[in-house]
Amino acid sequence: MNIAHWLLDAAQRWPTRPALFEGTRQVADYQGFAARVRARALELRQVHGIAPGQRVALLMKNSCGYLELLYAIWWSGAVAVPINSKLHALEAAWIAGNAGARLIYTDHGAVFDGLPGDCRELAAPTQDAAVAGDQLQAPHPCLDADLAWLFYTSGTTGRSKGVMLSHGNLVAMSLCYPLDVDPVAADDAVVYAAPMSHGAGLYNFIHVRCGARHVVPESRGFQAEELFELAQALGQVSLFAAPTMVKRMVEQARHQGYAGEGIKTIVYGGGPMYLADLAQALDTFGPRLVQIYGQGECPMTITALSRERIADRSQADWPSIAASVGRAQSCVEVRVLDAAGQPLAPGQAGEIAVRGAAVMQGYWANPQASAATLVDGWLRTGDIGCLDAQGYLTLTDRSKDVIISGGSNIYPREVEEVLMQHPEVFEACVVGEADAEWGESVVAFVVPRSPASLDAQVLNQWFLARMASFKKPKKYLFCAELPKNSYGKILKTRLRQWLQDPTEPLA
Repeated sequence: MNIAHWLLDAAQRWPTRPALFEGTRQVADYQGFAARVRARALELRQVHGIAPGQRVALLMKNSCGYLELLYAIWWSGAVAVPINSKLHALEAAWIAGNAGARLIYTDHGAVFDGLPGDCRELAAPTQDAAVAGDQLQAPHPCLDADLAWLFYTSGTTGRSKGVMLSHGNLVAMSLCYPLDVDPVAADDAVVYAAPMSHGAGLYNFIHVRCGARHVVPESRGFQAEELFELAQALGQVSLFAAPTMVKRMVEQARHQGYAGEGIKTIVYGGGPMYLADLAQALDTFGPRLVQIYGQGECPMTITALSRERIADRSQADWPSIAASVGRAQSCVEVRVLDAAGQPLAPGQAGEIAVRGAAVMQGYWANPQASAATLVDGWLRTGDIGCLDAQGYLTLTDRSKDVIISGGSNIYPREVEEVLMQHPEVFEACVVGEADAEWGESVVAFVVPRSPASLDAQVLNQWFLARMASFKKPKKYLFCAELPKNSYGKILKTRLRQWLQDPTEPLA
């Protein structure tokens, strides 16, 4: 089934129900939402020649038009390739080329000097574009296994991989939400404060299915004070937020004496939530928090920790439960495996594996990576954790070196690749350092070719010309050599230890 049928169904059931909002201003009801989508789909087909199965990329900030374009892509039978709007143009162009995208929509056009293949850049259509015409009355027929969303994530190699999510994957993920995360009602309002190209955007489906409201802040991003104003004006507001966003919300709420009025649910995930921060959030907002754990390869849908379990601090086991990421969601099984791929007993740490209807189809045009990650029907997540006797999963480490800063994944290898291109850099190694505001920050250890040849300003300028600014190292540490083992491999554990205790010798 084409997941765009959910929008058609909502428009037929509740044509005048409010659908799209920019701030507190209603942009469209469900009938208008579907009409705009049909018009965009017709334009994709007739004007731009997009055929079913072809890829259309989006490099845009959050907007109601973003949601319209997503559904237009699916309505036409094409595949959406949402790209993080924070990425550098060179990174986004590589993704568009790897996906074989025919079109890439940007907010205003003129982002790219050139694009690979026959990909063309288009400025996103305005909200006021005409919607009349010989419209496609129903979404293009699709099977559950047909590709819908090509989500680009990065791995330890530093090169992006396209996670293939089918219509069936998206349906399974969405149906888990009301069962395991939060029931959805018609008067709910989902606010897109985090990027729609990632987890926040994935939560649109179940809210379309239930005929709820979709709200994009006027800032098109996250501002705690603006979010509180929206919650009080609209009511029944839900949102997805990284732990660092939750922490900022708590700080702003305490500053202005706000106690969560109008907020229904804050779903948090994408990084560690420290117990002290969680306790402060509960003290500030009350029982409004739900935790999820997922990956792009099993989007938003590995485990969940309910609001009731999070809020009940009277139980003796609350610290351990609150430090966990909850229990398996309805459409998946979760195991913890040893090095041989065998299940471990409760309490033993190993690699987390997941199997079920939400797990990806594989990596786009990358059978080797697919085979290494999907083993005997199980997704090997690369995360390390343990299950307790009740089925609660606790993450203990990440076998991949991903740095999660402000809810965004930053992969050390891709940062190292850019630094190593500088002619005066002899060696570079990137690790994450605990950061009270961002969760983690990027630290680059750099060995220059000559002692006086580099400084942080030079490397910042070099980096910003080649990669997104949010991936930029917050700190550069220049050293004569990096610690290595007998095989010449750089010891990142030693670097992390040194950050905690600089009195110890580095090499």
